Amino acid sequence: MLKIFGKMPSGQRLERIQQSPNYTNGSFQNVVPTEMMLKDISYFKMMRMFFNKPKTVKPPKPLPSVRTDLHTINDDQPVIVWFGHSSYFIKHKGTSILIDPVFSGNASPFSSSVKAFEGTNVYGVDDMPAIDMLILTHDHYDHLDYKTLLKLLPKVGHIYTSMGVGAHLEHWGIPHNKFTEFDWWQHNKISDAISLTATPSRHFSGRLFKRGQSLWSAFILELNGHKLFLGGDSGYDTTFKTIGEKYGPFDIAILECGQYGVHWPYIHMTPEQTVVAATDLNAKILLPIHWGKFALAFHDWDDSIKRVTAAAQTKGVPITTPRIGEPVVLNTSYPDGRWWED
Repeated sequence: MLKIFGKMPSGQRLERIQQSPNYTNGSFQNVVPTEMMLKDISYFKMMRMFFNKPKTVKPPKPLPSVRTDLHTINDDQPVIVWFGHSSYFIKHKGTSILIDPVFSGNASPFSSSVKAFEGTNVYGVDDMPAIDMLILTHDHYDHLDYKTLLKLLPKVGHIYTSMGVGAHLEHWGIPHNKFTEFDWWQHNKISDAISLTATPSRHFSGRLFKRGQSLWSAFILELNGHKLFLGGDSGYDTTFKTIGEKYGPFDIAILECGQYGVHWPYIHMTPEQTVVAATDLNAKILLPIHWGKFALAFHDWDDSIKRVTAAAQTKGVPITTPRIGEPVVLNTSYPDGRWWED
């Protein structure tokens, strides 16, 4: 078995997992019953569609980006730099945080498939400063990148991830004292001014055949008096409202807006649902991600950003739409150019 596939939990880790209230019938479960795919489509039809995507899932020319020096970036206010899809960097008052980095150029166990769009793979491990906190939301290839992780590891202080993902990490030679696993609603105080709380998302996990052996999470990051919602992957449900009522308001909600499809309506949000989720969370501004680098679904490459900006305007929800590498600075700078139209 190729190492990139990871490893299923076993031993004491599996025993801990089995004690989780979110684990029943041999796997982790969503808060509400959730079908991965609608029953009217077969696996073979889905594979045929996957390998015959329309040309419009990719942009017709290289996407633009901004070159930002992450080592010297001004962090007086929390600053966020998006790298495309669901990878981004946060820094404030000397603390550097990296979320779901995928810098290998593809979001698949095979380098020949799910390649990054031209112009988007412009940041890599060498561009990263020392990382105090590496957050891994779940174990899918477009979030947990084996090649990136191994190269990045010498720069990482500590890893924070969802319950069960540690089985992959230890299989890859990462010692257990280098990472912390979270069950939903678990809270961890990192320092006097920084804390992390895992919350449910509506999704699934798995790197090979068996699903649900590790958890999938969103995270609430409390950072020096600021509150950020790090959404991970999720379909829409009322959990966003629960989180908003319990933990809101948020200074920013970083939420997926792409890779939706009519055949899997419950595990990824439509762009319109993304705007509703931001409202449910009581977020001051929305940063839409999970688009702009990889084609995992069948919609046009820019369909998600067009629809999410339109829905945000209709609902009166503030939104920021940075180019790859363009800093978003809380309370200071929220890029909102429609650069995809160029």
